[in-house]
Amino acid sequence: MFSQFNPQQLQAVYYLDSPLLVLAGAGSGKTKVITGKIVHLVQNVGYQPQQIAAITFTNKAAQEMRERIASMVSNTVSGSLNICTFHALGLKIIRHEAAHLGLKKRFSILDSTDCAKILTELVQASGKEQIFHIQQQISLWKNALISPEQAVLAAQNDWEKQAANAYASYNATLSAYHAVDFDDLIRLPCLLFQDNADIKYQWQMKLRYLLVDECQDTNACQYALLRHLTGNEARFTVVGDDDQSIYAWRGADIANLKKLQDDYKNLKIIKLEQNYRSTQRILRVANAVIAHNPKLFDKKLWSHYADGDFVQVLTCQDEQHEADTIANKIQHNRLIKNAKFSDFAVLYRGNHQARVFEEALRNARIPYRISGGQSFFDKAEIKDILAYMRLLTNPDDDQAFLRAATSPKRGIGESTMSKLNELARQFGQSLYDAARRQGALSVLPRHAQSAMEKWLAFIQKYRHLAETMNANIVLEKMLEEIAYKRYLIDNNKEKQGEMRWQNVQDFVDWIARKSDEKNLFEITQNIALLNILDNQKQEEMDAVHLSTLHSAKGLEYPFVFLAGCEEGLFPHQDSIDEGNLDEERRLMYVGITRAKQTLTITHAIKRKQAGHWQFNEPSRFLDEMPLDDIQIFGRKNTAPIVSQTEGNARLDAIRQKLAGKIK
Repeated sequence: MFSQFNPQQLQAVYYLDSPLLVLAGAGSGKTKVITGKIVHLVQNVGYQPQQIAAITFTNKAAQEMRERIASMVSNTVSGSLNICTFHALGLKIIRHEAAHLGLKKRFSILDSTDCAKILTELVQASGKEQIFHIQQQISLWKNALISPEQAVLAAQNDWEKQAANAYASYNATLSAYHAVDFDDLIRLPCLLFQDNADIKYQWQMKLRYLLVDECQDTNACQYALLRHLTGNEARFTVVGDDDQSIYAWRGADIANLKKLQDDYKNLKIIKLEQNYRSTQRILRVANAVIAHNPKLFDKKLWSHYADGDFVQVLTCQDEQHEADTIANKIQHNRLIKNAKFSDFAVLYRGNHQARVFEEALRNARIPYRISGGQSFFDKAEIKDILAYMRLLTNPDDDQAFLRAATSPKRGIGESTMSKLNELARQFGQSLYDAARRQGALSVLPRHAQSAMEKWLAFIQKYRHLAETMNANIVLEKMLEEIAYKRYLIDNNKEKQGEMRWQNVQDFVDWIARKSDEKNLFEITQNIALLNILDNQKQEEMDAVHLSTLHSAKGLEYPFVFLAGCEEGLFPHQDSIDEGNLDEERRLMYVGITRAKQTLTITHAIKRKQAGHWQFNEPSRFLDEMPLDDIQIFGRKNTAPIVSQTEGNARLDAIRQKLAGKIK
């Protein structure tokens, strides 16, 4: 299998004398190196599969790694490997060490919607935006391993004091609920290892060799977990690229690559600079742009491919012209280059730019899909209904119990849940079983006792109905009894509330149409699988990919359009104001290196913002591109962009030509 590896890749696979940093440029085969090294460790070095952990940032990357490994080794070996995200590994540790963390085994994992609800109750906030900013700040504190007490002491203004106090109350509430949030999945193992050397040593013995992907995207918490798990022996390989660090806004710290050299004096560095994706011309443009950034490590991508097409820079009149031009070029290139729609990607800086491209592609009858779009099953209102379904299926599901009991509210507050959690922990039971214990509710005030009794009766009633009625009828009766429609309309802007209610109705209708699975319990158990299959179907569609640049990282396409390359949009004005141009330039580098064969960059002379025309200069990054490798169209004294009329005429001619061949 190693005959297809270049010398640098082979060196990275075989090197085991000290900790290793593999500087892997875009398209240089980093996943190939990680999977190859795992096979080498098991087959040639003698590691047991369960002693190896390969840590990624996304489920998709972990899945790709598992599939590659499965094609190289036996099912027994591939099934025993720990290939997972940072958060999945953290969850595994917490489940195993729940007692040492003061959690019961069936602790709950709350999503961002659940957490926002808790904060809304704790903070006297004026609106959702304030809650969002406090929630984001708490996340940054957790990712930086800053405790509530440290945050309170460091607060320098009223807003920071409010956020820090909310952080303290929020953490106390999670503790009372025996619940954790997404950030806790990594933070809690770090705190446990920091305080308990024996448990840390046990995990170091379990995981004898670590491989970490995308190390440049680690935050302080993730880096600390790496340090704890590798220990003094430091048996690890990390793969990263300082030129592709684009997540500082969510706590990622590019300096962690530099810290590796300080923390591990014998760190070996191997560079992967041969690109297997893009043409030489695309790589020259990418190298020229990123050269304007300060460097942690010198690296220059090169390819054995030819120069290829010039990178085209198109000056459009406005965003509508930009979208129509891209749609026409997709149709044209698809026909003359015999390409599929899925060979094309339109990348942009912000989600708000997608709408005009959706309209243009629909008008041109071009199928498309949007990356990072929210799954139907992930919508808050659907998750509420699923919480009820999960609770009726399994009343010991504490996470479902917590969500259903408060959506809508039914007089069961934090104090009641805190006491119930203590009972559950004391007797080693679920919240549901603890509430049903003889005399358990007597510790509650009269009104809370009454509310809990009604809630338990509600669960019992609908569990019985679920055994005897079709699932959709059970849900319709339940939604009416809890007045869920009124709850949505009262807690959202009117139009948004109606849209969410329509989603709920669509969900109930979908269940009603399932002729083969009428039982609510069976449907609940299969919904996760249905969601996975739905996502797979979306991946297999022959459709143009619309995506933000952040979501496109790690992907590649034969034909790429980089849209909206204007000052204030890309680079973003906030980044300009805050002096974060280096990260914006890295984002441009990531965008350029998604392209395999052709790259087209567009910008508009004017663009509507809040109902007013904005006249923006072309992005400064365009001036950093080598003139010998780009062609500019649509500007004064340059060739014009093909008009829509000309484009349609050209398409008609091509259609006629194709029709003639068919005849």
